Amino acid sequence: MMFALLLIFTTSHDAGAQQEITVSAAASLTNAFKEIGTSFEASQANTTKAKVLMNFASSGALMQQIAGGAPVDVFASAAQREMNELEKKGLVIVSTRRDFAANGIVLIKPAASKAALKGFEDLKNTGIKKIAIGNPASVPAGMYAQEALTYLKIYADIKDKLIFGEHVRQVLDYVARGEVDAGVVFSTDAMVRSKEVTVVVPAPDKSHKKILYPVAVVKDSKKVDLSKSFIDFLVSPEGKRILAKYGFTPAN
Repeated sequence: MMFALLLIFTTSHDAGAQQEITVSAAASLTNAFKEIGTSFEASQANTTKAKVLMNFASSGALMQQIAGGAPVDVFASAAQREMNELEKKGLVIVSTRRDFAANGIVLIKPAASKAALKGFEDLKNTGIKKIAIGNPASVPAGMYAQEALTYLKIYADIKDKLIFGEHVRQVLDYVARGEVDAGVVFSTDAMVRSKEVTVVVPAPDKSHKKILYPVAVVKDSKKVDLSKSFIDFLVSPEGKRILAKYGFTPAN
């Protein structure tokens, strides 16, 4: 898989004595991590002159990139599954692993939709023809959606209506553009496009695994100390403030 399909530099380049780290983060973290990267750089301006290069994709795609030897320093996943797999393979520094945020999943529909959709049960209605979720095999939001739909005993009834997105933001795009009748995304994603999508109802907490976001330094990082500093900033009061601004809740 091509590495860094979406690369975002958080400041303009300065070829001085900067230290650069690459952070691969789940797509649902895009908005929050852009701001966290900028704030972290500002906090390091008089010391390391840190530069943060962000790479956003589905957690499964990022896991595969790291397993394939991509030059990544920090990995932030939207589920334990992908982090557990990398830990099992000895590809992350276990002592640096921390849960830093929590989330929920919600059923959404296009803001302009007139569909009679008031809950998950209504997804079985004949008027609802296309439902987007992330690919459960590689997209944590899709995995949680599948768990919730199965718990609610409607997955078998709607599986032929499902359209799988490559990451949760693609699912959000499908719904925002009205290309599908409904979708299941993280609650934080729905906030990002609140003018274009309507939250129908949240999935019951007990319908899926608790949604915790883990982060860790990648074993092959050449900038372990700076990477640890980034994680320290992420779980600092300022990092938590930024995460809360984008709808994430504390991991504990």
